Amino acid sequence: MEGGAHEFDGSTFKECFSLSWRNPYVLRLAFSAGIGGLLFGYDTGVISGALLYIRDDFVSVDRNTWLQEMIVSMAVAGAIIGAAIGGWTTDRFGRRASILVADSLFFAGAAVMASATRPAQLVVGRVFVGLGVGMASMTSPLYISEASPARIRGALVSTNGFLITGGQFLAYLINLAFTKAPGTWRWMLGVAALPAVVQFGLMLALPESPRWLYRQGRAEEAEAILRRIYSAEEVEREIEELKESVAAERGSSEKLSLVALVRTATVRRGLVAGVGLQVFQQLVGINTVMYYSPTIVQLAGFASNQTALALSLVTSGLNALGSVVSIYFIDRTGRRKLLVISLVGVILSLGVLTAVFHETASHSPAVSATETARFDASLTCPSYRPSSPASGGASWDCTRCLKAAAGSSECGFCASGAGRLLPGACLVSNNTVRDACHGEGRLWYTRGCPSRYGWLALLGLALYIIFFSPGMGTVPWIVNSEIYPLRYRGVCGGAAATANWVSNLAVAQSFLSLTEAIGTSWTFLIFGGLSVAALAFVLVCVPETKGLPIEEVEKMLERRELRLRFWAPRHTQDNGKESGKNAGV
Repeated sequence: MEGGAHEFDGSTFKECFSLSWRNPYVLRLAFSAGIGGLLFGYDTGVISGALLYIRDDFVSVDRNTWLQEMIVSMAVAGAIIGAAIGGWTTDRFGRRASILVADSLFFAGAAVMASATRPAQLVVGRVFVGLGVGMASMTSPLYISEASPARIRGALVSTNGFLITGGQFLAYLINLAFTKAPGTWRWMLGVAALPAVVQFGLMLALPESPRWLYRQGRAEEAEAILRRIYSAEEVEREIEELKESVAAERGSSEKLSLVALVRTATVRRGLVAGVGLQVFQQLVGINTVMYYSPTIVQLAGFASNQTALALSLVTSGLNALGSVVSIYFIDRTGRRKLLVISLVGVILSLGVLTAVFHETASHSPAVSATETARFDASLTCPSYRPSSPASGGASWDCTRCLKAAAGSSECGFCASGAGRLLPGACLVSNNTVRDACHGEGRLWYTRGCPSRYGWLALLGLALYIIFFSPGMGTVPWIVNSEIYPLRYRGVCGGAAATANWVSNLAVAQSFLSLTEAIGTSWTFLIFGGLSVAALAFVLVCVPETKGLPIEEVEKMLERRELRLRFWAPRHTQDNGKESGKNAGV
């Protein structure tokens, strides 16, 4: 039936991958454009491990939390601009051209960062990379969506999400591989130039989006591409629907402007759902986990950089695995149900993390005057005065030691040689003291305290990733690639991606400061509250677009009503909707 929803018999996942021999052209389009997702994931994930070694090479970075946050978040600031510009360039110059520009920015940023001699140069390189990430984040899924058959569109766009998480996993793997190499973080940051060059070459050999070509009046080119994408039985219907969509668009005299977007009911409803999903994707804390995963692992009580990176690799691998799960379920279960399941799991996981970090902070090892006295008096933390009753030295523990500071000096905790959970020493934090602590066979802590609950923190992180990745990780990008009318698709997608990166910036820029000000447990509790709000938003504002041809989504938004019964089959809801319409609803 023209314009109707496709029925799903559970074979969608198999059909998607059967294209590898039936119609490899579709997969070629999807995976070539999806390399933008790989770069997106790599450049957002690599900084978490590189930052550990940048801190070792630049004393100013190690001593200033705001500078660490700037190095992380300037890529996000660049992504805000890149997403906004990308929304315009994709409509003006095409989807493929925007991907090529993004690749050039990725390459330039990687080269600048790999050759950095001071923190300012790192910041500049991160801005270039951010511009590329912002453009790729909205252009790659849009290109894949417009070049995919409706029946498996969700699964193919999910490959972009898989490549994003795959890029993050690759980043952690490369971080771990270069921990012993000279120049550590330079290799970590410079490797991103390679996939950018590969995608640039592949995209030069691929066509523009058929829907963009049709809108530009290049109908013959568009139809030729559509005939390579769709079967002979489907292609005529798709061409006819595309003609109707473009004709309706040209029949409108309304200028493309912000006012026009807000006044148009279908676009406004799409923007509420699309922008809201992108904002909540960040507010539930995912990129805090990805950017600062090694740091969070250290906050849980694992002292070694290598150990932190190795354990973070596990969470990143689970993130990639979750994207594979999404590919299987997205066109079988539906976007909305997947979001609900995802958010319920995220809320429970954040509850576990809140409890674990609260216990870690309140049961950290004591500071022993005897253990501290084993080291030279000049190495003792200036704020620690066990001989003075006013200092409260007898009640000090590791948590208080790490928070202590006197002037420009920060303090670290040298664990007891008899056991890391026993009372240890509170000393000045610098490389000399760290080496002295290690020289006695002890563990040195500066970002978190030793704890018996550390493995529970890893379990909480793993559960968070397992639930987040298949739903909130991929669905917002899929919904935004299919929910807007053709005429507004670029600018609306750009607005949603910009909102995503603004939220990302707010979270990335504030996470370390929040953990220092109110503690890690309260920070995760805030994310849990925001996740509850996200669940309410999905139930009220996000429609189901599973199986709808792109042109049909606009018609669905015109007759939009609240659908709290997300578990009901579409035909049941549609019948109820028709009854409501007849009753004057």
